[in-house]
Amino acid sequence: MTLLLGACASTETTAPTPASDSPAESFSAGGLQDPAAPEEADAAALPPVRVQIPAIGVDSALESLALGEGGRLQAPVDYDLAGWYTDGVLPGQVGPAIIAGHVDSPSAPAVFAQIGSLVPGDEVIVTLSDGSALTFAVSDSIQSAKAEFPTAAVYSNVPTPELRLITCGGTFDSSTGHYLDNLIVFAELRA
Repeated sequence: MTLLLGACASTETTAPTPASDSPAESFSAGGLQDPAAPEEADAAALPPVRVQIPAIGVDSALESLALGEGGRLQAPVDYDLAGWYTDGVLPGQVGPAIIAGHVDSPSAPAVFAQIGSLVPGDEVIVTLSDGSALTFAVSDSIQSAKAEFPTAAVYSNVPTPELRLITCGGTFDSSTGHYLDNLIVFAELRA
């Protein structure tokens, strides 16, 4: 799959395919990440409905994001809303849950405009459909050229619940109307 954000229409970030016979490609962008967990864990999980990042003033409902044409992750329709990849890991479950958002729109900053200023320890609060909230702490961030997107670091199996916030970054190429890089913020569930 390729992460595609509307203002970043040429994004060429890829995630592993869900099914593979190759051990090197045995991780998945979606599904249950913990092979020892019972299947009923998925049934009890609640989808996220809101993300808040107090340090940068983000308070956004979440659009549902799916794969679109060419296996690319669709971008949020509304530039002021973030979106959760619904075929991926649910926030709070073992593995990397993915939330994406635009950095800007054709006329103004967008929901993730200030995401590059996050530092380790900043909180990301994800509210679930039952009103409960999970607090994640930023642990790291990386900026990568779109052609060199760190697929394994973003989508591969991890032993704990984690979160990835993804947007565009770097230099804006006015000749193509796209950013040259992606910015990925990593966060871990607080105990």
